[in-house]
Amino acid sequence: MFSSRGPTMEPMRYRYEFEQALPMEEIEATLHLAIVAAESVFGSSTVRMDAQYSIDEPRRICVVDASSEVGRCICQIFTGYLTREFGASAFRVRPTGSREPVMAGGSA
Repeated sequence: MFSSRGPTMEPMRYRYEFEQALPMEEIEATLHLAIVAAESVFGSSTVRMDAQYSIDEPRRICVVDASSEVGRCICQIFTGYLTREFGASAFRVRPTGSREPVMAGGSA
């Protein structure tokens, strides 16, 4: 995308889709652990300002904004934790556009 002020980027987000057998409470707890890990790197204030995500339990989807360094870190940690805890075949992750809803401040 381009604007009169130069190139602009659409927010980068990652969409996680989970198998039916996975408890969504555990998925959310795993995301919170990834956020805590990011706080160890960036500090709690920075994570609170930059972390954005949403969880749609009925649809078994989680969207994490990765347009900031904090968000990318959370996605990397979350993906690693999910793979270790549930296995790579238990979920799918893919980049998605800006239409996916996310909530600021690291809360759903």
